[in-house]
Formats: sequence, structure tokens, C-alpha cells
Amino acid sequence: MSLHDENRLREQIATLGKSLFDRGLTMGSSGNISVRTDDGGWLMTPTNACLGRLDPGRISRLDRDGGWKDGDKPTKESFLHMAMYAERPQSEAIVHLHSTHSVAVSCLPGIDPCDCIPPLTAYYVMRVGKLPLVPYHIPGDESLGDAVKGLAGRHSAVLLANHGPVVAGKSLEAAVYATEELEETAKLFLLLQGKNPRALTPEQVAELEARYPRD
Repeated sequence: MSLHDENRLREQIATLGKSLFDRGLTMGSSGNISVRTDDGGWLMTPTNACLGRLDPGRISRLDRDGGWKDGDKPTKESFLHMAMYAERPQSEAIVHLHSTHSVAVSCLPGIDPCDCIPPLTAYYVMRVGKLPLVPYHIPGDESLGDAVKGLAGRHSAVLLANHGPVVAGKSLEAAVYATEELEETAKLFLLLQGKNPRALTPEQVAELEARYPRD
């Protein structure tokens, strides 16, 4: 990867991270972003970094084995990203947030652990699809990576119980859009609790998936 291309990715991570932070989709030093580089490595937001104030030059660079090469030390949740990438060679970027409505859904009793949010809108199906729930693990517990890895090959997004979503995409922009769509649909789902909403039918979902494959 050329230095120009790497710098462009660094700037994009900082720009989109600030956009997510400014709109309240992440707060404090929560959340992290990674992007695959052409040499097989990754750029990843640093540990304890605020997505609203990222310095592009200090974003972590990892080698193809996930080893820290330079920049600030990577997020302590880097193993989540590596688990997703290991099963999704087609994915180029991952976004993990503690976004309010998605986390709220992850705390609800009785949700379907195989599909946490019903297909309420076409864009949710197109950008997220089925969303499985990963059982609760203490933050930083690397066994969470194994749990995510077991689902990542079949799902581009997973929801960590009492924690938040991890979303992969064919580009950083696509991963951010999918994360935003997930958060908005989670908000809709919570607003519609107890109202018996009309979801899309299995036939409608299948038509969308055939016409708009994700990655």
C-alpha cells in the first residue's frame, strides 16, 4: 500500500469516527474502527481513544498476523476485529460501537438469539440482515473472540449481549452505513415494543437478499 493510500484511509477513519461521535452513536472513549490494508495488515483505532478526536497519524498499524507495528497501542478489543476478519476475507472494515439503542436491545429479555431484531425495513435487510446475539462476556475476555468467530462466517453483524454491535462491511463507508442502519432499526424496534409491528415477510426478505447481496 502506498503512503498516499494509507494516509487517505487514516483520514477516512478519523472523519467517520468524528461523524459517529458527533451524532451520539458512541461516547467517551468507547467504540473502535479497523480497516484492512492492501499489504494484508490493518489500521485500527487506538486504545482509550475518543472517536471524535482521532489523530490520523497516531492510528495503530498492525501486520498481517495482528501484531502491533506502529502508531499508538491498538484498542484492547482488537481481538474482536481479528475474529471477524478471520471468517470474513471479503470484509474490508469493521465498526464496533456501544450505541445506545443497539445496546438496549441486547439487554432485553426474550429476544431471538438467532435474530435479535425483526426485518422491519428493507434497508435493514439490505445492510444488516440477520443479527445474532453473542452471550455476555466480561470486556477484554478473549474467549469473546471465539464466540464471535463462530458466527462471523454467516453474518456480517453480531450483537454482543449487554455490550454493543460489531459490524463488518466491504468498505469502511459500508460498515459505517450498516452500523447506522442497525442503530436506527434498534430504535424503531424499541419504539414498537408491545405494538405487534408488521415486519417484512420471508418472501420479501428473500427478494431483497437476492437483489442486494451485502458482502
